[in-house]
Amino acid sequence: MQNQFDPRTTTGGYDPAVSVGVPRAARDAGLRSYMLKVYNYMASGVALTGIIALLFAPYARDVLINASGTGMSGLGWIITLSPLAFVFAMSFGVNRMQTSTLQLLFWSFAAVMGLSMSTIFIVYTGVSIAQTFFAVTAAFLGLSLYGYTTKKDLSGFGTFLIMGLVGLLVAMLLNIFLRSSTMALAINAIGVLLFAGLTAYDTQRIKSMYAYVAGTDMMGKTAIMGALSLYLDFINMFQFLLSFMGDRR
Repeated sequence: MQNQFDPRTTTGGYDPAVSVGVPRAARDAGLRSYMLKVYNYMASGVALTGIIALLFAPYARDVLINASGTGMSGLGWIITLSPLAFVFAMSFGVNRMQTSTLQLLFWSFAAVMGLSMSTIFIVYTGVSIAQTFFAVTAAFLGLSLYGYTTKKDLSGFGTFLIMGLVGLLVAMLLNIFLRSSTMALAINAIGVLLFAGLTAYDTQRIKSMYAYVAGTDMMGKTAIMGALSLYLDFINMFQFLLSFMGDRR
């Protein structure tokens, strides 16, 4: 079962860091270090999710699927919806929490996502999962690099994508009742495109945020929240592409 969670987190209210008199080389080095921390968090989270999903896969059917095999069990629904609770707790509590608390929540979120995503090993072949993962990884790297290096302001594009995401969520809810295979195919295709665009947009947004938090105690928090945004872009793009092109067992 998919987990399309993507709240657009904000970090408003932070005072810009004073950079007057700071050499450009030092600012660039600080930005590279900051972005590297974001990517390390994000990659580690994806790795943790993948490892737990793979280890839990042999037990997923018994734990997450009900006795009749027609839907999720009670525990399955709890595990499936738990990541959403972690995301909202992090998004709305970022200003009050310590960095260490945010780190713990991020790793817990990634772990629970692994439990929830273990069902893909029941539905899809291992080869199909691996091919999709490497395809999304290559696409993510290219799109994130574009978002990092482009001089074009993507904020307007991001607003359009977020509006599209809201529409996509509405369509997904409608299709729960309609059960249209054609609509599901369109949802998966559009989902891939939306999260591909959001990858570039979020990368630029995270990069621009550095100017506001550099040298403050908010750097650690914004790095974690930035990693969460990129993690959600990657995971959702992976799940939509797998649903669109994956080979079922």
